[in-house]
Amino acid sequence: MEKKVLIVNGLPRTMIVDSDVTLASVLREQLLLTGCKVGCNQGQCGTCSIIMDGKVVRSCIVKMKRVPNEAKITTIEGIGTPENLHPLQVAWMAYGCAQCGFCSPGFILSAKVLLEGNPDPTREEIRAWFQKNRNACRCTGYKPLVDAVMAAAKVLRGEMRKEDLLFSPTGNKIYGTTYHRPSALSKVTGTWDFGADVALQMPPGTLRMALVQAEVSHANILGIDTSEAEKMEGVYQVITHKDVKGKNRITGLITFPTNKGDGWDRPILCDKKVFQFGDAIAIVCADTEEHAQAAAKAVKVDLEVLPAYMSAPAAMADDAIEIHEGTPNVYFEQGIVKGEEIEPYFDQAAAIVEVNTYCSRQPHLPLEPDCGSAYFDEEGRLTIHSKSIALHLHHAMICPGIGIEPDKLRLVANPTGATFGYKFSPTNEALLGVACLATGKPVSLNFNMFQNITYTGKRSPGFVTCKLAADKDGKLLAMETDWTIDHGPYSEFGDLLTLRQAQFTGAGYDIPNIRGKGRTVCTNHAWGSAFRGYGSPQAFLASEIAMDELAEKLGMDPLELRYKNVYRPGATTPTQQIPEVFCFEEMLDKLRPLWKEAKQRCAEYDVPGKKRGVGLSLGIYGCGLDGPDSSEAWVEMTPEGVTVGSSWQDHGQGADLGTLTHAHETLRHAGYRPEQLKLVMNDTAFTPNSGPSGGSRQNVVTGNAIRVASEMLLNAMRKSGNKENGEYRTYEEMVAENIPLRYDGKWAASMCTDCAPDTGKGDPFSNYMYELFMPEVEVDLETGKATVVKFTTIADIGTISNKATCDGQIYGGLAQGIGLALTEDFEDLTKHTTLAKCGLPYVQDVPDDMQIIYNISPRASGPYGASGVGEGPLTAPHPAILNAIYNACGVRIYAIPALPAKIKAGLEAQKSSCGCCD
Repeated sequence: MEKKVLIVNGLPRTMIVDSDVTLASVLREQLLLTGCKVGCNQGQCGTCSIIMDGKVVRSCIVKMKRVPNEAKITTIEGIGTPENLHPLQVAWMAYGCAQCGFCSPGFILSAKVLLEGNPDPTREEIRAWFQKNRNACRCTGYKPLVDAVMAAAKVLRGEMRKEDLLFSPTGNKIYGTTYHRPSALSKVTGTWDFGADVALQMPPGTLRMALVQAEVSHANILGIDTSEAEKMEGVYQVITHKDVKGKNRITGLITFPTNKGDGWDRPILCDKKVFQFGDAIAIVCADTEEHAQAAAKAVKVDLEVLPAYMSAPAAMADDAIEIHEGTPNVYFEQGIVKGEEIEPYFDQAAAIVEVNTYCSRQPHLPLEPDCGSAYFDEEGRLTIHSKSIALHLHHAMICPGIGIEPDKLRLVANPTGATFGYKFSPTNEALLGVACLATGKPVSLNFNMFQNITYTGKRSPGFVTCKLAADKDGKLLAMETDWTIDHGPYSEFGDLLTLRQAQFTGAGYDIPNIRGKGRTVCTNHAWGSAFRGYGSPQAFLASEIAMDELAEKLGMDPLELRYKNVYRPGATTPTQQIPEVFCFEEMLDKLRPLWKEAKQRCAEYDVPGKKRGVGLSLGIYGCGLDGPDSSEAWVEMTPEGVTVGSSWQDHGQGADLGTLTHAHETLRHAGYRPEQLKLVMNDTAFTPNSGPSGGSRQNVVTGNAIRVASEMLLNAMRKSGNKENGEYRTYEEMVAENIPLRYDGKWAASMCTDCAPDTGKGDPFSNYMYELFMPEVEVDLETGKATVVKFTTIADIGTISNKATCDGQIYGGLAQGIGLALTEDFEDLTKHTTLAKCGLPYVQDVPDDMQIIYNISPRASGPYGASGVGEGPLTAPHPAILNAIYNACGVRIYAIPALPAKIKAGLEAQKSSCGCCD
């Protein structure tokens, strides 16, 4: 230990510190300055960035022995107050930069140092600064962050007032504007408490958890010896499957009758077998995380290692054993049948193409690791705080497994540093519940980034074959598909993912005749969980490359082939549903002049050793859970205003702003201002079942439920006979007349049906999102490296509920699509275990030149005409990027990511085949 005086946020603080702990630990755990967020703990993400002696420092990798005495340290808590924010904080709010908010403090502090040294930076200088300081963001696509720094710089130069940065409502209307999120102020001041912050606030006596995890991918468990660990310092209890009070299984809630499994295949703590690397085998509960982690290493697990099937083809081999005894490795099949038999159409076609694609095991890479806590509340309920984006769904999935009655389990969603879908599945919730029940004490579990990457689910890889036939004029005649989904060892939602291939392969086009079949396969690689765009990236990778190849074979322009075949009145989707709007024709008309300009620009690009190309694709995604999806919300009039309750779980997409906006758009007619609406969200003790935050359903389904509840209150407030003149009762008048103050709103997509397992026929979604993608890509002919230099997208998401939020969702989705196409992967368990090695895109991997064009087609069944937005931008940017690579250099990539080595190999093959070097 050593004594140091640190000047923290302008005040001297005398500290007694361990020389080998990090500055981040001292700031967070000793000074409780939790605005310093720790993500990767490896210096790769910059969330922990603070200012020390005038320089940006990643505090998670700076040991206290390297911190000088009387070092001047500034954290986010020291640059502004809620009443007097720094211009960068205001700009972050105004430009929608604080989506999940986990990276915001680090970015703001980093930008502060930049502007102090360079008060008038260019956009490229800002981007270079963030790249150098390893400030990473997974949500925003970076462009809004650069916009915010440019705006804050103007304020600091005296060219504008910071008060003018924030949108101020006129006419009491915020719908369709850039009104900021209710959570934005907390996020930019570092007071938005994420899971690890909540864990620090738990009471004395809280037990800290560490997991004993499998280091192999498939094995029989012969024995678990906890005796040595139980004797170690600080250990309270070591928990194994024998201590689990319930079934020790998480149920996948199987609803497909043709599924050959029962859904009870994921153990909470492994008992008989290990099914994948990272599986939890035991839990150590101790007085500190350090003691728990040390004891976890002392638990001995005796294993009989079994063959590990790390891909679908391996698990489908004739000699492969059943991973789950009694259930075949191929446990679900889905068909697609539309129109007439396809063979005659292929026989008469003028052009036929067939492509075989592989969409990879994309990691989600949120910057906040999984963190959670559990305790018994004042009513004796087991209460679990986590990053859940599906509170009521998870409640049903874990209750039987942990062994508790439903009314005794309460789930609460912490402020969440993004999930992008993986938390549609429960991860740590059951582990926390088991530990709290076994010990009877409050507990917390904080993953490190290695655990978060290796333990949580990934996008399921898809092997898709798409065969298209067209006549001489380019009219599509028929499509044949075959697909295989590698869903890892646990079946939850794997059947639904397999159905998505039937719904979206070839979607967007009027294809009269379709036949296809697909299957879900159990493997020993990472279990498959939901990821933004769920199922559509696998589907569109195949059909959108096939469309480009078909255009080339017909000698047609890729845009014109698409234009000829997109949905128009009379067309139906692959599942034979009539689209709710027909917008692609208008969208392609808007894109056509930009497409021509991009083709010319790329063709004229003249830099030695480099080529540029432009690519095109379209993408579609449905808003909702398949069939008659439903949601609930409530509103209650109070003396101060109206309280709105929903379980619209927020993982960065803006649930708080969505709830506020939909409620206000109705209640403003009674004169309510945004600040008079109070939000109660995401706690099963108080909020109704609004369904999970996945499938871009909430804006449509819960937005409608909020609208309905608000309309019920508005109708109750309306004075008799005064419907037209807008006179409404006050709170006092409502009470005096004994009129109810609270109203429960419900909405269901009653127009929807499930899809048949043999034909795929059905009307699964009330609303869709439609998007066109046009990236321009540069290929380095020497290295094979591809870089997206410009990205244009046209999106139709109905009416826009909030412009800044929709922009941010699209920019962020495009950035993830660039990662999916070019860098991101989770295949090698010895390599893909950090953010950087998994291929997380940094700011200079994503173009600053991104253009969003909105095509607005109001939806009849969307609240105020809105559809969803979040999934759309990650449906099909990646095939457009691959099409652009081909356009640039003639190398066709079918398996992503398109790493430089793959492109380089294609370039070398071209040289070999041309014969010019012989």
